Amino acid sequence: MTPAIVGLVAVASAGVGTVAVGGVADSGALSSNSYQTLSQNYVGGMELGGTNAVDISRDFDRQLIQEQSDRQAEQIELARQQVEQAVESYTEEVANQWVVPVAGYRLTARFGQSSGLWSSGRHTGLDFAGPSGSTIVSVAAGTVKSAGYEGAYGNKTVIVLEDGTEIWYAHQSRISVSEGDMVRPGDVIGYTGSTGNVTGPHLHLEVRPGGGDPVDPVAAFSNHNVSL
Repeated sequence: MTPAIVGLVAVASAGVGTVAVGGVADSGALSSNSYQTLSQNYVGGMELGGTNAVDISRDFDRQLIQEQSDRQAEQIELARQQVEQAVESYTEEVANQWVVPVAGYRLTARFGQSSGLWSSGRHTGLDFAGPSGSTIVSVAAGTVKSAGYEGAYGNKTVIVLEDGTEIWYAHQSRISVSEGDMVRPGDVIGYTGSTGNVTGPHLHLEVRPGGGDPVDPVAAFSNHNVSL
């Protein structure tokens, strides 16, 4: 059995639990009561290490949050089912199942956009704008390569997926994983924030195949049957 299969078997044996989105165990539906809890947690208070708190009841659309939360829950459930199937039948598709990293977001700066805001002159990732303190989950199974503060990226986590692709998560208010940790699709890895070079709270996500140059995250998610 290859190391990749062994890792997936270990993940499946541990089981993939429900994911807490903004502090609410997401079962695929968002009730009126749970929405209130979600709204409170998305404000991002000191208990989450949040910065630049935003009141979701004023600035973010309730229906948008529900739709994104439901879609994320469906993706995580699919990932769980596929990881469980990997115990008996390993495939690259199973190893590379992806999910949306946050809920309650709006896509702002796109890959390749030109601006003096970025040192390279162009945007190297995709920005998920949303209230500080929002939960960030791993988009796929992998191993944490690094986690810490890195200049303009602020609090940044790099996760290496089974196929060698690196996913960078930047500007976090707080990181909740450490180097060497193994993560599954939907595992909480940190919280959105405004650390580093930013104009407001958001998750800056980069996709780097083989750890090389970045590619368009929208296309990468689409290739893994995930719509944003």
